[in-house]
Parts: sequence; structure tokens; C-alpha cells
Amino acid sequence: MNTRVVIDPITRIEGHLRIEVELNEENVVQKAWASSTLFRGLEIILKGRTPFDVGLLAQRICGVCTYSHYLCGTLAVENAIGAQVPPNAKYIRSLLFDSLHMHDHIVHFYILAGMDWIDVVSALSADPAKAAQVAMQYSQVPMAAGEGELRSVQEKVKALVDSGKLGPFSNAYWGNKSYRFTPEQNLIGLSHYFQALKIQRTAAEMMAVFGGKNPHPQSIVVGGITSVRDMLDPARLQEWQQKWQYVKEFVERCYYPDVLMAAEAFKTEASVLGGANVRNFMATDELLLGPDTTLYQQGVIRNGDLSKVEDVDPMMIEEDVSHAWYTAPGPQQPWDGTTIPQHTPFIERDTVYGPLPTVDEAGKYSWVKSPRYGGEPVEVGPLSAILVNYARGTPEVVDAVNTFLTQAGLPKEALFSTLGRTAARMLQCLVTSRNCIRTFDALVTNVNSDQSTYIQPTIDPDKEYKGYAMLEAPRGLLSHWIRIKGALVENYQAVVPTTWNAGPIDGEGKVGPYEASLIGLKVLEPEKPLEVIRVIHSFDPCMACSVHVMDHKGRSLSEFRVDPTGCQ
Repeated sequence: MNTRVVIDPITRIEGHLRIEVELNEENVVQKAWASSTLFRGLEIILKGRTPFDVGLLAQRICGVCTYSHYLCGTLAVENAIGAQVPPNAKYIRSLLFDSLHMHDHIVHFYILAGMDWIDVVSALSADPAKAAQVAMQYSQVPMAAGEGELRSVQEKVKALVDSGKLGPFSNAYWGNKSYRFTPEQNLIGLSHYFQALKIQRTAAEMMAVFGGKNPHPQSIVVGGITSVRDMLDPARLQEWQQKWQYVKEFVERCYYPDVLMAAEAFKTEASVLGGANVRNFMATDELLLGPDTTLYQQGVIRNGDLSKVEDVDPMMIEEDVSHAWYTAPGPQQPWDGTTIPQHTPFIERDTVYGPLPTVDEAGKYSWVKSPRYGGEPVEVGPLSAILVNYARGTPEVVDAVNTFLTQAGLPKEALFSTLGRTAARMLQCLVTSRNCIRTFDALVTNVNSDQSTYIQPTIDPDKEYKGYAMLEAPRGLLSHWIRIKGALVENYQAVVPTTWNAGPIDGEGKVGPYEASLIGLKVLEPEKPLEVIRVIHSFDPCMACSVHVMDHKGRSLSEFRVDPTGCQ
């Protein structure tokens, strides 16, 4: 008899996500469902607004991905009205985005997903002197991994344990048999966890140099940027460069070695060797090197075939709501997309935790839509960006991937896995940290002969406009779609990375990346399904981005009670 496991909510993510899996007698996942259970959003309230406010409003979609939506919304308006911004504005925007990528990936691996790999309790039994020697195996110049530093971290955590106030380390699956680090490796990872808390602040300050503040920067507008004095101030330029060097050093001396250490320790752990069962991948251009040149290239890979890369055709994007809590006549191209809620209830069933409300897999069960590319599910995110650029032969990516695989002793096929997805996020952060200085240098060079940052955009109230923008956000390909009529927003849709990955089954019975990634996964302890958490966290869910429902009159549409029984 199959067993149902409900994890609600998934913690250490942005927003509200519920995962259900059905296990057979061997505790292998036979079916899986991803459900975003609380809704919010801004797409509807953008209607009737001036397009010049779109970026500032769109960035409120999320408190983590703020700049991604800010930039994408602004670019969508510029695309619609044909505004061509000056190169300096493009460079500043790219530097903001590069800073966000580094910040987001570091926070994900350590603060959000780190406890999926690091067993904190095990670290308490480590020998700090031995751990310091182990750290030297993965980096010639390890950071925060000297014997004294490691002993200090161990004592700090032991004091938390003794006090009974574990804070971020409480209520987790410590001791789970799928952990693979030795006590000493766990202590190294734990030390870098604390170091990451400091580094992420510096990365956020990098964004604030040209963005005015973080989160929710304020320095870009339709037509260009407003941070002109920062761009022209040598002290501000130097400040960004110094912070970049500090963050880059952490990526090279902590992030890369820790994922290399994880690859070595977990490469025989079955629960991380799968998890990429949708073999279609899509990414777009990113990281500006010249006025119209980017380091990362766009492309689509089908069926995991790295010998062929197609160009992305945005017009092949549609959203299906067959099993999402909306109503629509069929799959919709975003320019004509609608957001009409149609909620249906859960069904009570027996689970490993006792009777609980469970998803109605035959009906609707998530506030996330199901995007499709040419009718097919597609994974987006750092793994897609790395695979597309590896297949395209982007030198910086090819070199980083081949070096990592060689050092880790892994075959290329290992990229198509939870472990590979985790490594790809680090590799994207590494490549970005190494190359964003080229954007900075291009800015400094251009400013010497051209200080323009803005063009005056115009919108004719008697004309209708359609536009879109696509960019490679930290969690993957993001697109915003706008129609303008009477100089106001007539329709707006955001198709975000987590929507691509977390969407429910579509009307053709095709399963999306989250749900597909769990099929075939063996769970050692159904009451403590760390393996499920680890797979889902590898996508870095952002449910706030993926759910965009709001009654523009402010009326209550539905009320929900989340039962945290069995949560991590």
C-alpha cells in the first residue's frame, strides 16, 4: 500500500510551497505534487497604470528578486515603445544585476539550502585541528577554516545547543542517513555558513552603490538610470570594486571548495544523483560585456542533448491552467494571458502523519500556472544557463565546468542531477564573479568619452504598444509582457522562473520540473524526508514571484489555514 507524505510548508524558501509525495512499500516516490497554497500579486493592479511606474510596482512581486522584476518590467516598457537607452545605463543596470546574482547564489547555498548538506549536530563532534587540515584539500587558501576559527564556531553552536535555543538550526532532520559529510567537513561548512551571513551583506551593499538601496533599488527608470553622481564619482566606483573583490574572494575560497567537497562526499548518495527528469532546458542572454554583447548566451536544449542548441523563440511561450486555481479557455500566450481565480478544496486522506488535507490531483491544486515552451515543460535556472552555454562553447563556462568535473571526479552526465543543479548555481556565481569586472571596466572606459545616462521616452496616447523583456534572473529565465493602450497598461503578465519549474501537471498530462524531479527518489525516513527537501531546495523556490493573484478592489477572495504538521 502506498504512503502519502505531506511537507507543508517547505521552509527556507521565499513564499508558501507545499510538496506531497506518494511512496511505495520500498519508500520510493511514485507520484509527486507541488502546490503553492497562499496567493498574492501585482499583475492585475498594474492595469490602468502609467507604464512609467511599471518597474517600481513590478519589483514588489518579491522581496528577494526585487531588482529582477524592476529591471524586467522597465525593459518590457522600453521594448514596447522602442526606447534605446545609452550604454552607460546598460552597464549600470548590468552591474546591479551581477551583484544580485552573487548575493542570491551565496544566500541560497548557505542560508537556505546549506542545512540539506551540512549536519550541524555532527559538527559538534569534529576535531577542529583535523578539520583545518581537511579544508586544505579543497582550497590552497581556505577562508574561515583555521583551527582557532573552527573551534570558535564549534563553541558558538555548542552554546546554542546547551541553551536549548537552536534558532535557525532547530527542527531539522539532523542525523538523517542521507547526510554524507564527515564531522570535520560539517564543521567547515558550518563555519562558512556564518561567514556567508557577513558576505551577503557586502553583496547587498554592492547593489546599493548604484541602486540607491537594497532591497527594492530605485535608480532605474524607463529611458535610463538616475544614479549619475555615483557613476561619475571615483570613490563610489572604487567602493563597488572593493566590495566585488571581497565577495569574489569568498566565492573562490569558500563557495567553490564547499561544493567541490559536497561533490566528493555525495557522489555515491543516490538521492542527489537524480532529480533532473525534465531534460529540456532554456536560458537567455545575460552579463553585459559591451553595448550589445553578453557573456551568457540564450538557447534551448531538448532531451538533454548538448550537441544541439536552438535559439529561444519567445512566441512559443504559453501558460496552462488546467490544474492551477485559475480558469482560462486553454493555454495562453502571455500578451493575452488572464488571471481569473477558481479555487477548489483539498481532499482529506491518511498520510504518514495521520489524516491531513491533501491535493486533488485530478482537479486543481496550485496557485502556480504551468508555462510551456512549444507545449513542452522546460527547466530554467542556473543549471539551464550553464548547460546552454557549455553546449554553445562559451569559453568561460566550458573552462569552469570542465575544471570542476575533473577535480570532483564526476562525468558530464552528473550535471543532470540535484548535485549538478547545486554545482551549476555555484559555477554560475563563479563565472559571474570573475567576469562582471569586465562590465565595470567597460563602464569606466565609456564614461571617459560619454556621460549620457538617459533618453526622454515618449508614449503616444493614440497608439497601441506591445512589448516584452527576457532576462536571466538568479533563479532562471524571467519574462514580462505588456500591452499599452491610451498611454496606460492594458494587460500585464510575468512568467517567472519558479512558475516554469513549480507548475502543476498540464492539460496534456505533462509533468513540470519540481514534480518530475521527485519521481524515483528513495526516502530513507518518510517522517523526515530530507531527500525531498534537498531536491526541491536545489531549484531555489521563490513562490512569491510565481503567484500573482489579487483582487484589485481589496476584497478577500479566500482564507487558508496552514497546518505545519511534519514540517522541517
